[in-house]
Amino acid sequence: MGQSYKVAVIGAGPAGLVTARELQREGHRVTVFEKANKVGGVWLYNPRVETDPLGLDPNREIVHSSLHKSLRVNAPRQTMSFLDYPFLKKEGGDPRPFPGHEEVLRFLQDFARDFGLMELIRFGHEVVRVELVDEVTHQWIVESRTREAESTWEPKEEVFEAVVICNGNFSEPNIAEFPGRDTWPGLQMHSHNYRTPEQFENKIVVLIGSGPSAIDIMKEILPLAKQVHQAVRTRKLQSLRVEKYNNAWKHSMIECAHKDGRVVFQDGSTVDADVIIHCTGYKYHYPFLNSNGTVTVDNNRVRPLYKHVFPPKLAPWLSFVGLNYRAVVFRVMELQAKWVAKVLSGTVELPSQEAMACSVEELYSEVEKTGLPEHHTHSLQNHEVEYVSWVGAQVDIKPPESWKEITFYSMLKWVLLHGGNYRDTWDADKWIQEIESSNSS
Repeated sequence: MGQSYKVAVIGAGPAGLVTARELQREGHRVTVFEKANKVGGVWLYNPRVETDPLGLDPNREIVHSSLHKSLRVNAPRQTMSFLDYPFLKKEGGDPRPFPGHEEVLRFLQDFARDFGLMELIRFGHEVVRVELVDEVTHQWIVESRTREAESTWEPKEEVFEAVVICNGNFSEPNIAEFPGRDTWPGLQMHSHNYRTPEQFENKIVVLIGSGPSAIDIMKEILPLAKQVHQAVRTRKLQSLRVEKYNNAWKHSMIECAHKDGRVVFQDGSTVDADVIIHCTGYKYHYPFLNSNGTVTVDNNRVRPLYKHVFPPKLAPWLSFVGLNYRAVVFRVMELQAKWVAKVLSGTVELPSQEAMACSVEELYSEVEKTGLPEHHTHSLQNHEVEYVSWVGAQVDIKPPESWKEITFYSMLKWVLLHGGNYRDTWDADKWIQEIESSNSS
């Protein structure tokens, strides 16, 4: 066992829980700060929505979870397992390969209980400030607040030697920009604040986006809505009816919106709409982090981060776990957590600050060369296997051969093959079994 430090973990969702476990395994003294009263993070369903449905008001009360009531996972349950803790089907639970969100929450609750993490978590503690106060002793102030009464918050400061930020990436809405948005008279909301479809009965709805949340919400509101018009980022797309539906159309992106309620698309078509739903993703958001400009979020790129985890100037005393997407994220989070824990204990070394900074610039240069937008810097879609293998090597874990074939990209191909009902038509259990069998023979 190496060195032991007092470490604060921000968040008790999947990233925070697996990070707490790995830190504890390495002998660190761990405190997890969680605003909610239960573990789960984004997987802790909350029927409440925010007072500002677009999420633009900085003074609104934040609702962390973005789950809609009927949500099912969009990846097979096996890919949401940890190395030594599989996401198994349990008696009395949801046995489907793509279970509902309640089953994921139960899995995370079991994980926290089985590894003794509950006693590390301070529930009802919202972190409002994380700040480095001594560079020599790498002391960090973590200021949190708890609600002592109905309208009173009680702040508290505590000193830690390291901080790991695991507060999730799906709570701060990213909103589409178009002329007339702020003066358009209808209801506008972000998918973050969508829970159930009833409010869209007999409404004409414009839905922006083509990702998983857009597809799920569209399918759910179509039987109730009068019309649904989906705006997507496809060049030169002409308005067309969505196959199998008589009341759904697909358009190119919104050109502008008018005060009389009209929404004009770039294909020239127009609709008198009642509602615009922004299914346009989320922004990385760390309002509590005071790093004096060392760590910034620009165009949804958290910079500078060595291998998406360590800011070179503050490493290893500040780190991030779980930023990446378009990957098998539970797998990535677990390996990152192991890496952070072992670097802090001294059993794994980081390169020099200069070498880490050069690596960051190389990544940014590669992103630019490939034409990938800056805001996709933390996507692993095109190099998931390479990244997972690299982080695994740092912690002396050789990824199973099956990981080369069970990736975000391979799952995406199957989703496209099976269409919108892939959760029920794709035998993902058989697919994974065949891959694991072929790699073990």
